[in-house]
Amino acid sequence: MTISTASGEAHADTQGRWLRALSDTWPRVVCRLLEAGEPVVTRVLIAEVRGSAPREPGACMLVSQSGTYGTIGGGNLEWQAMQASQSLLAFGSSSVQIRRLVLGRELGQCCGGVVHLWLERFTPADLPFLRRAARTGSRDAVAAIVTEVSGQGVVRRLLDRGGIQPRLRFTSTSDENATLLEPLAGNRATLWLYGAGHVAQALIRLMAELPFDVTWVDSRAELLPAPLPDNVHPLCVRAPTNTVNSAPVGARFLVMTHDHGLDYALCRKILERNDFAWLGLIGSKSKGARFRSRLAREGVAAETIARLVSPIGVDGIDNKWPAAIAVAVAAQLLQGIAAPTQGRALAPEVFTGVCTSPDCAACAAANRPDDS
Repeated sequence: MTISTASGEAHADTQGRWLRALSDTWPRVVCRLLEAGEPVVTRVLIAEVRGSAPREPGACMLVSQSGTYGTIGGGNLEWQAMQASQSLLAFGSSSVQIRRLVLGRELGQCCGGVVHLWLERFTPADLPFLRRAARTGSRDAVAAIVTEVSGQGVVRRLLDRGGIQPRLRFTSTSDENATLLEPLAGNRATLWLYGAGHVAQALIRLMAELPFDVTWVDSRAELLPAPLPDNVHPLCVRAPTNTVNSAPVGARFLVMTHDHGLDYALCRKILERNDFAWLGLIGSKSKGARFRSRLAREGVAAETIARLVSPIGVDGIDNKWPAAIAVAVAAQLLQGIAAPTQGRALAPEVFTGVCTSPDCAACAAANRPDDS
């Protein structure tokens, strides 16, 4: 392979590589690596931050002989973590190390904060515990791993199902005595995506590295490709509307099927639940207005109708390429995680013309960015 540089020079035989995201829960990924033959896997966790840092507490990366998964922010902080991980892989006598790093004075990073790194070494002997943790995390949102490190280098791990939503807690009396309580459920938002057309497929490619757990629903099995990212779960059903009540309370919904009648039926059923965090519908302003008009005629309360967001996507991106629409929608979903009141429809338009179509087939405006 030949790569041209900005100066016009060509460098031959250069083999690049993609950096790998940590798209599944870390216990599952560690299990897969150890089961595939890795002798040791080191996890680097940002346990505590004081001041400014490249990543937040809870961010982690995995390091093995075959490479790395995830990131704790790049730069010198990550380089130092990589060096420490390699030492732990090769010579680690204790399975946990704690390092306190001052980003400005010690690492030359202008963030200026102080970071506590938690480095943890796993071997095939840890697989029974990791498998229990992976199973527990997939079904118990309030479970956590508690890891205690004593001054003699003894590490004690246990699963805690205390019944209260846990948060990351790190307490340390010295570099050799510490306790880490870490939630297993992670901080992914739940998204149910209806439709598997061009925009939906472009959005799924983005979701692979974003903090969402996605259930992807369509009646056409041939449009649900494999393999899919670890955080995407396909659901092929003849009647997608029958799955709406299977979504958990507080889920986000995104409707972008190939059929306007199905879009309407899905929106109506989701609005009837009215216990969701967000509902977005792909289409033009005309489509959104017609849907709201029909919902009003059918007796849906105005405050409920106002929760329907359509058109979708952040402002300022007018490109109709499927990938561009997907980027705009992904940004809007991320805004909703950061501030739940963002991304909600403001002063929604209601269609005031004459609409006699029972199946909303007349709503197809020429400029709609539908996912058909």
